[in-house]
Amino acid sequence: MVVERREVWSASGTETSVPVQRSAMTGPTDHDPTDHRPAHGPSGTAPEHLRGRRLRLPSWRREALRTTFWVVPTLLILVACGLFAVTYSVDLAAFHHEVTLPWWVRTGSADAGRQVLIAIAAAIITTVGVVFSITILALTLASQQFGPRMMRNFIRDTGNQMTLGVFVATFVYSVLALGSITGLPGGDFVPHLSITVAEGLLLVDLAVLVYFIHHIAKSIQLPEVIAGIARDLDRAIDAEFPARAGTVGGRDPASPVVSDDVTAMMAEPGAVVTAKHSGYLQFVGYANLIEIAERSDAVIRLAHRPGHFVAAHRPLATVWPAEAGARVAAALDKGHVTGPHRTLTQDPVFAIDQMVEIAIRALSPAVNDTFTALTCIDWLSAGLAEISSRVLEEGVYRGRSGRVRLIEFDPSYTRIVNRSFDKIRQAGRAMPAVVIRMIDALDHVAENTTGPGQRAVLVRQADMILRGAEEEVPEPNDLVDIHGRYERLVRTVRTLDGGAPAGLSPGPSRRSAG
Repeated sequence: MVVERREVWSASGTETSVPVQRSAMTGPTDHDPTDHRPAHGPSGTAPEHLRGRRLRLPSWRREALRTTFWVVPTLLILVACGLFAVTYSVDLAAFHHEVTLPWWVRTGSADAGRQVLIAIAAAIITTVGVVFSITILALTLASQQFGPRMMRNFIRDTGNQMTLGVFVATFVYSVLALGSITGLPGGDFVPHLSITVAEGLLLVDLAVLVYFIHHIAKSIQLPEVIAGIARDLDRAIDAEFPARAGTVGGRDPASPVVSDDVTAMMAEPGAVVTAKHSGYLQFVGYANLIEIAERSDAVIRLAHRPGHFVAAHRPLATVWPAEAGARVAAALDKGHVTGPHRTLTQDPVFAIDQMVEIAIRALSPAVNDTFTALTCIDWLSAGLAEISSRVLEEGVYRGRSGRVRLIEFDPSYTRIVNRSFDKIRQAGRAMPAVVIRMIDALDHVAENTTGPGQRAVLVRQADMILRGAEEEVPEPNDLVDIHGRYERLVRTVRTLDGGAPAGLSPGPSRRSAG
């Protein structure tokens, strides 16, 4: 999946306890304006030719088009129509003896050509109906274990869209060629080249059918599904949090993020902008909001991040001064998108939730598939390890004037870790294999953390896992293994912290492990 970079990137500070400044301007002067990678640099360093550039918001539109079964087939149908126009003109030229076709481009009489094209068209449309009906049935059954999003992933898969498009395009081409067989004063017109091309497309369709069966059989396997979600998570992390800890500059950590005048302004009552529609927040046009705030000399504080559910008539943002509320409300209505479901656009946590959903379904008594849950935990640990090395602090965006214009709901490392493990911990607290794998995963993530704050979050989660196991696991030897993994995690954290900080010693067991 293609996940577009967040529109506003620059002026990022080092990892601190306060949100990082960001600027509505682009980065250094040597930054390629066609490059969509984030440009890091201090506020105010954007070149003049880039300052007026409006950043688009195409990612959600592209994602909406990708999650359809008509875009790619429609394009291929147009290609088929264009191909037929070319072959038909060549056939006409051959009919009038203006060109000579090769000896192997001969398809017999008009009746023979009609029979060939009718057979091709009937076979293709029948194959499409049968194959896709059976596939959707298989996916419906598989989605009972994977979750309802399996069908959405099937629809947005490019291979599936191309398969449908190739079949439908061949059908359209065959019908067009069939209709071109007519009787003319000089004899029956038989489009020999068009019929030959239709036969060639039939061979292509056979190859595509073999690919499609292989692709579907592979894509509904659980390891492939989970690995695909993990790849989506990696792309979303790169898009949303491109800066690695310790590599971003541009702001003095000791400098205040929000100036005193902005703080004083926000202490006054502001205008509350409410949502007009209910749904999941799928996209926020940060650049557009910063631009309208700059023109209105206002400050906007968003109450939600992409991925949150927004209820109609509930607060969506607050604007200071209140006089700018009406103008900002109009821009905000056009600068955000809500829908019935979440997407990965600006919402990496959605991929985490998908893996967690598969894991807790696997741990349910109806499925009881422990190994699938372990696979999900492994991939979650890989994603969290990557997130741990990134700069998550965001929230404060500055306009061209250098003043704060937009403040958003900050992402939280604690929230991401809890979303990854809480539900699995609650569902698998009585399963030693799941408990041990979760603690091992936390140990792996801890090795990639960049500060004691992150490691404290991981130890807190391990403490909850340990307490749940002590309450639910009846076998003393299993508890010995669990305690051993927990103590290894604590040793790892102590080593990384350079000592034995307070709060990292294992809590007292409710019962003996031996």
